[in-house]
Amino acid sequence: MAYSQRMQDYAKTLGRDVRVALVGAGQMGHGFGCQVDRMPGLKLALVVDIDPARITSLFNDIGEKDVVISSDPDVISAALLAGKAAGTTTTDFIAQMPFDVVVEATGVPDIGARVAYSCLLAKKDVAVLNVEMDVTIGPLLHATAQLGGAVYTVCHGDEPVEAKVLVDFARDLQFEIVAAGKGKNNPFEPLSTPDTVRDRAVAKKMNPKMLCSFTDGSKTMIEMAALANTTGLQLSKRGMYGPAATVKTLQDVFALQADGGVLDRPGVVDYCTGDVAPGVFVIVRTDAPYINHEMSYLSMGPGPYFALYRPFHLASVEAPLSVARAILDREPSLFAPHLMAEVVSMAKKDMQPGDRIDSIGGYTVRGYADIAEDAKRDNLVPIGLIANAVVTKEIKVGDLITYDQVQVDESSLIVQLRRLQDSLGLTYA
Repeated sequence: MAYSQRMQDYAKTLGRDVRVALVGAGQMGHGFGCQVDRMPGLKLALVVDIDPARITSLFNDIGEKDVVISSDPDVISAALLAGKAAGTTTTDFIAQMPFDVVVEATGVPDIGARVAYSCLLAKKDVAVLNVEMDVTIGPLLHATAQLGGAVYTVCHGDEPVEAKVLVDFARDLQFEIVAAGKGKNNPFEPLSTPDTVRDRAVAKKMNPKMLCSFTDGSKTMIEMAALANTTGLQLSKRGMYGPAATVKTLQDVFALQADGGVLDRPGVVDYCTGDVAPGVFVIVRTDAPYINHEMSYLSMGPGPYFALYRPFHLASVEAPLSVARAILDREPSLFAPHLMAEVVSMAKKDMQPGDRIDSIGGYTVRGYADIAEDAKRDNLVPIGLIANAVVTKEIKVGDLITYDQVQVDESSLIVQLRRLQDSLGLTYA
């Protein structure tokens, strides 16, 4: 890796720092902006957010006082070319702006789709802190990037990328992957809403919808689907097992059922509750007797299952590494060639015809991971497409919502792009 010196050398060759545009200056975006501007050779040049106060707050935190804020694309373009910091409240013209890489950090699938797709069509590199979008149209975005010679990547710092690093490490060492996954951070409250978590969110200085997406399980389902999609591992089952485990018992819990564990087969993605959070893990085994002996000698346990464990993920703090990797190595940190897993929509309340469904982290639905082909067979609606859908048939709490029960919002770009992805044969293996 060692990007710092290489990034500085690249900036010297370029004659300026790499211009980074950021869309979404909420908690994740603000953290990313503060970190990326500390990295030599990278400059936070443009911030896009619906709230101008968040734009100025972020620039103030990195010591940038002279900020040009405008909704005029000519004004923004001139500011960027002059080396000034700029901000705007609209994404309408972002793909036309003179930056080198855009980081999409809203967490809203439709906004992410609009930003990522338009910028990739303009042959600009795109890095996302929006896994919600990636598990819906990631294969299309990857294919679009390849056609244009750009890079599309999910950022380092979130669990899917960090778990993938362990999977790649284990595969390179010729271990069999039994399971890969993460520890779940927050208590599991499947019917939680922004109202039920509001006090906790305020105490943590979080958006209640974001915290709700953690507590109702949506984020875990989305992250594990992303891990399955990028590694080619299968989801363990619809909804996953999600057993309790500790760092010391990981290799025992995620063993095969014949050996006392929870799994019916190897090569799967799952998660656990317990002190494994906020870390990620891979459970491996080998058919080489001497390697088994060596692993035991190296204090990895008695075998035959061994746990590789990273005890942290640093979210937006380590996300800029993906920007450097995209710029310097022309490589994504994580992408999905196709979907192994789908995150579908489970009702959190009873709904009647005419009711309108909100979005991830809201009051009406939560994400629920499924094997992609099973979701297709059962006509289930992906969580990334459900926002603003209108109920057409009665839905009960706990139902997995089908296309027969709702009318999705056909004006939504992500709905249109998912249909394009399906028609091009990119969605499934």
